[in-house]
This record gives sequence, structure tokens and C-alpha cells, in this order.
Amino acid sequence: MTKTTRVTDPSYELMDDHNGLSIIYREHGFPCPLVRWHFHKEYELHLIVASSGKVFVGDYIGNFYPQTLFLTGPNLPHNWISQVEEDEVVPKRDMLVNFTDELLESGIQVFTELRTLAPLLERAQYGVEFRCPRTIAQAARLMQKIADTKGITRLGHFLILLELLAASDDYQLLSGTKAPQMADEHSIDRTNRAVDYIFTHYARELPLEEVASYLGMKPTYFSRVFKQATGRSFVEFVNRLRVSKSCELLADGDRPVTDVCFESGFNNISNFNRRFQQLKGMTPSHYRRLAVQRLTEQNLY
Repeated sequence: MTKTTRVTDPSYELMDDHNGLSIIYREHGFPCPLVRWHFHKEYELHLIVASSGKVFVGDYIGNFYPQTLFLTGPNLPHNWISQVEEDEVVPKRDMLVNFTDELLESGIQVFTELRTLAPLLERAQYGVEFRCPRTIAQAARLMQKIADTKGITRLGHFLILLELLAASDDYQLLSGTKAPQMADEHSIDRTNRAVDYIFTHYARELPLEEVASYLGMKPTYFSRVFKQATGRSFVEFVNRLRVSKSCELLADGDRPVTDVCFESGFNNISNFNRRFQQLKGMTPSHYRRLAVQRLTEQNLY
């Protein structure tokens, strides 16, 4: 049995603990009040240390595992939900570095070298997942140095980290929608509860009307609010979550594609194949072959 957290905290995260520092370093486990569909003005560099599950960034849904690294831009909604056993606690799941546009904008006025970071920060508006294992390993070491140091030394490690990520060409852009179109605090708070409910029940038939009723909203109004907050219609969102689950299952074993179809929440194989081809540009069997190949390549590092 898996477990998610139901969170009712405000969806806008106010980071008031800068304490005069240029960057914020944090780490937390799972479950945690910070695990919710939320946004904030800071950029967030997010390294998963332990557990696996689903990542939501803007209108993107995907999988995360230990040693996966993401960068999200200001006000881009995001969430990482671990799939863990009932009552399982992960003491340290995440390492995070947060920083603001103001930091780098001010720095560029003095240090023109910082202009080379502009393309990285532009990509962050859509969310970025870094794919190169070597880059991720170097980034993890630098994040640990940031955790262990203070003052100018910490700032130095931070700038080296950004330079490393800016030079990486092995990455995936995530959301198809930029933050300003999506970041409405009230609707995202309700969407947080909807995403939590969908995540718990997507493996079975899940009509929009059921989720709307759970939130105490009329279906047409819920449909409009949900699309505004996530950038996807309810049906698109659920199908993407199911395809994401099928990708996880395909990469994790050799069970028949038919079993993967039904375990992911699809009710017939033709619809599954059509949706998978639509979203991934390949058949489930082809995806499995590529996933095995990529895993083999990663193990070489």
C-alpha cells in the first residue's frame, strides 16, 4: 500500500528565513508539510536523495528516483510525491537550494561573467530535469559543500554549481506553460487537494464529477479551475499520470504490456497504446527497450 499526505497549508510558500543570506539551503524528509502543490518567488534546485515517486512541474508529470535533479523557476508550481509503504518515513529525501532573481540581477551589474547563466535561468521558467549522471554527482557534491559551509565560501560553491548546470547539455525541459499563466494562489490551493485525490485514485476509473464532488465544486467550474492551475484538462492530466506510471512499470521489469496497461489505470489496451504513443512518440515496448538501454549506460558511470 502506498501513502500520500493530505495538506491544507497555503499553496504559496513564503520563504522568510533568508536572514540576510544570498541563498537558502534546506533538506527535509517525507512526509513533510512542504510536500504539496505550491509555488514561490525563488528558483529551486531540488535533488532527490531517497525514495521514488511522481514529480509535478507546471503541466508536466514524470517520475523521480534517488539522484534525480531538477531546477524550477520563480512561481512555477511543483510537487514531489513519494510512493512509500504505509507509515514509512524517509528521514532525508531532498536537498534544496533556493535563490532569487534579485541575487543574480544585482550580481550581473558587478560581475559580467554571470551573464552566461541567463540561458539556464530562462530554461528554469519551464522546469528542467538534468539527465547526465556525472553532472548530477558533481552537483550533489557541491550541494553538500553548500550545506557544510558559510559566507563567501558557500557563495563560491553556489556559483560553481550554477556554472556546472549552465554548461550541461543533457537535460529535459518539463512544463509546456510558463509560471505567470498558472500561479494563482487560491486555485492552486484547491488544485493541491485535487492532485492529492487524483494521485490516490488514478489507478481505477476516476470521473471528473467524483473529484469535483470531493472538493465541493460544480464539475464545469472545477474543470475550468483545474485547467487554469495545471495547464491541462482533467482528462489530459489523469492520462499523463497514468502514462507516467506505465513508464515506471515498463522500466522496472518485464511484466506483460497488458498488465502494465491495467495497473496504470487504463481500461483497455488500445486506448493505452494510443495515449502512450501520443505522449511518448513510441510504443510501450520500444520505450521499455530504451529504458533498459539508458539504465545500462547509467550503470557504467
